[in-house]
Amino acid sequence: NKKYLYFGRCAAKLDDAANWLPSRLAALLWVAAAALAGGSAKGAWRIWRRDRHNHASPNSAQTESACAGALGVQLAGPAYYFGAYYDKPTIGDALRPIEPEDILRADRMMYTESVLALIIGLAVRFALMM
Repeated sequence: NKKYLYFGRCAAKLDDAANWLPSRLAALLWVAAAALAGGSAKGAWRIWRRDRHNHASPNSAQTESACAGALGVQLAGPAYYFGAYYDKPTIGDALRPIEPEDILRADRMMYTESVLALIIGLAVRFALMM
């Protein structure tokens, strides 16, 4: 609401700044995870490069676009919020319809991405301790 507009906006901008680099690293890890978990790494890379800015937040579409490309589906787009229509851009290409199994495919890539991030984090920590 108007009373807390600037308070909320300040927190959102700080969040955008704090997550700028992590969101992009996560998108790159998602591309790698797609290659390892049965998704399309080429599609993830292409759609991430093309659609990563198709969201109001500078960080939100980073991994969403990589996921859409890895799965070969289209996400986001126009939506209704509290009865009001918002014409938002889409993310990805509708190469095929979305199906329930896509949840499992996305989960597999997310877990693979998490393991990759853990390995990289441990490697960096080990390197810094030496």
